[in-house]
Amino acid sequence: VHMPADAKVTHRVAELRMLAAHHSYLYHIVDQPEVSDAEYDLLFRELRDLENQYPELVTPDSPTQRVGAPPVDSFGTVVHPVPLLSLGNAFSFNDLQAWAGRASRLVDGATFDYVCEPKIDGLAVALTYEDGLLKTGATRGDGLRGEDVTQNIRTIKSAPLSVPKDKAPRRFEVRGEVFLPISGFQRVNKERAEAGLPLYANPRNTAAGSLRQLDSRVTASRPLDIFVYALRWEEDGWKPPSHWDTLQALKELGFKVNAEIRRCQTLDEVEDYYRVWVEKRESVDYGVDGIVVKINDFEMQRRLGDVGREPRWAIAYKFPPTQEATRLLDIGINVGRTGSLNPYAVLEPVEIGGTTIKLATLHNEDDIRRKDLRIGDRVLVERAGDVIPHVVKSLETDPARGPEFSMPATCPVSGDPVVREPGEAMYYCPNAACPAQFFELLKHFARRGAMDIDGMGESLAHALIEADLVLDLGDLYALNVEQVVGLERLAEKSAENLIAAIQASVSRPLARLVFAIGIRHVGSETAKLLAQRYPNIDALGHATLEELTEIPGIGPKIAESIVAYFQVPKNKETLAKLKAVGVDPQQEVQQRAAPGPLTGLTFVVTGRLETMSREEAEACIRDLGGSATASVSKKTDYLVVGAEAGSKLRKAEQLGTAQLTEEQFVEMMKR
Repeated sequence: VHMPADAKVTHRVAELRMLAAHHSYLYHIVDQPEVSDAEYDLLFRELRDLENQYPELVTPDSPTQRVGAPPVDSFGTVVHPVPLLSLGNAFSFNDLQAWAGRASRLVDGATFDYVCEPKIDGLAVALTYEDGLLKTGATRGDGLRGEDVTQNIRTIKSAPLSVPKDKAPRRFEVRGEVFLPISGFQRVNKERAEAGLPLYANPRNTAAGSLRQLDSRVTASRPLDIFVYALRWEEDGWKPPSHWDTLQALKELGFKVNAEIRRCQTLDEVEDYYRVWVEKRESVDYGVDGIVVKINDFEMQRRLGDVGREPRWAIAYKFPPTQEATRLLDIGINVGRTGSLNPYAVLEPVEIGGTTIKLATLHNEDDIRRKDLRIGDRVLVERAGDVIPHVVKSLETDPARGPEFSMPATCPVSGDPVVREPGEAMYYCPNAACPAQFFELLKHFARRGAMDIDGMGESLAHALIEADLVLDLGDLYALNVEQVVGLERLAEKSAENLIAAIQASVSRPLARLVFAIGIRHVGSETAKLLAQRYPNIDALGHATLEELTEIPGIGPKIAESIVAYFQVPKNKETLAKLKAVGVDPQQEVQQRAAPGPLTGLTFVVTGRLETMSREEAEACIRDLGGSATASVSKKTDYLVVGAEAGSKLRKAEQLGTAQLTEEQFVEMMKR
C-alpha cells in the first residue's frame, strides 16, 4: 500500500528540485558550474528515487521530466498567434547600407541603433509559457502553423521548464533557435560509427531530425541546445522599450541568450562585428551562417512593420558562401512538368559545409556558355546555406578542352525535336505525352494546393506510370484497389485510402483544377483569377487572347500560354477524359459591375486607410465598375495612398502613376 509523503519528504523533494534546477541553469545556460558532474548526478538520483517512491510529488517543471515520453503517432499543429517571419538577406556592406537607408526613409529620416546576433544554423521554434510553466513548444513550420513538439522541447536542458512567476507575464512566448553543438554532433556520429550505423550529414539536419522524433526519448539522447532571441507578451504594461532590454529580461527569466550579442550605434560598428564573426565562426561550438541585424527600438520596429513575409526592421547579413573545386563529370538533362529541358551538373563528389555534393544546377544553355563550362573541367561549386548548389565558373585555362556544350536537338526521353521560343532561355519538349514530362505533371496534379490526393507521392507516381496504369491524368480516376495494391509495397488498407483520396479530388474547386493541369506560367494565384472570370474549363478553353489580357493580373505571356495549352490535341483529350469521370467543377462567375464612376479604371491600394480597410476599398472599386489589383504596373491608373505606404508608392513614382489621397479617392467614388 502506497503511503503518502510526509512533510519531511515533501520538503526534501522541493529542496532537491530547486538545487537540480539551479545547477542545471549554471551548467547549461550561463556555463558557470558550481558542482562536479558526480555531485549533480547524486542529487539528481536522489530526487528521481523519491519521485518514483512518491509520484504525487512529481511536478511538470521537475528536472527529472526531461527524459522523454513514449512515442506518439503524429505531431499536432500549433497556430502561431503572430507569424514567425523569415528574414531578408544582405550579402555585402552595400546591401546592409541600402536596407538601413530604406528603413530610415520610411520613418522620416530617423537614425537607429542596432542589436547584432550570430545567426545560428538551427531550427526556429516558439515556446509558450503560462503561469510560469512551459505549455507548448512548436516548430516554425510555414510561419503560420508549426508542429507541436512540446515533449521534445522538454528534453532540451537549456529550455526552462518554468520561470519565476513574479518576474514574467502570465502568458508569453519566446522564440529561439534549437541547434546541435558541433561537439555533440561529432559525439553522435562517433557512437553511430561504433555501432556500424550510417553517419549523419551535418549538425543542422541532425538537430531538425532530432526535434521531430515521434519518440521523445530519442530526442532526449541527443545533446540539443537552444538560444532564445525574441519575446512576445500579451499583458499591457509589461513591455521592455527595446530589443536589447528584452534580451536582458530573457536572461533574468532564466533563458539562454547568446553571450556574443552586441549593441551597435552605427553601421560601421555592425560591419566590424560582422568581420569578427567571418573569422570567428569556425572557432565556436555551433554552426553560424551570418549575423542578424535588428533595429533596437520597438517603436521604430512598429512603425516600420513588415513587407510580405519579412520584417523591415531586421535583416540577415550572410557570410560569404562556401565554395569548393571539383570535377564536372557530365551535364545531364531533366525534363520538367511543362516540358522544359533543365541541364544539371554531375560532379565528382565534394564536401561543402558538411554536405557531400554530387549534383548542381546549371540553369540553362546560355548560362553554361557564359561560364564556358565543359565536361571534364575543374569547376568552382558554391553552396550558400540551404540553397541548391550551383556551378560558379570553370577553373580551366588550357584551350585544349572538351567541346562547347549544346542542348540536345531532341528530347532525351521522348525523342521529339525540342523547340526554343523567341525571347526565352529554355528549350522545351512539345510532346505533352512525354513520359518524363508526364511524371512531373502527375506529381504536380496530386500535390497540395492542386488536387490534393493524399498518398500520391513521387515513388507511387513513377510506379503507376511504369505499370502502364496511368498514361494521362484521366487514367487516375479509372484505378481500383486491385490494380494498385502491392505497388510500392502498398497494403490493401493504404490502397483503399489512395483510391478514396483520388475519388475525393473530383470535387476540388475550379481554381485547383486550373492550377493542377500544368499550364505554363499559371500558378495558384493566376488560377484563382481565371476561376473568377470563367465558370468552367470549357469556357476557359474558348477564351481569346484579347479577353484574357483584359483581366487585371494576366499579361500577354500568360494569356498566350493559356491559349496555346488548349490548342494541343493531347491536352483536349485529357480534359475530355477528366470531364467524363466527373472532374468538371463549375464556379459562379463574378458578375461584371454595372457602369459606374470608376468604370475602365485600374486601382492599387497601399498603406493604412483611416475610414475603411484595404479590402473594403477594393470592394468599393469593383462595385463602382473599376478593377483593383495587387501590384503597380503600367496599366495602373491610380494608386490610393494611405499611411505608412511602402514599395508600391516607390514603384508608382518610378512609373509616373497618378496618386490619390484617401480623401481624393472618397470624392472620386461620389461622382
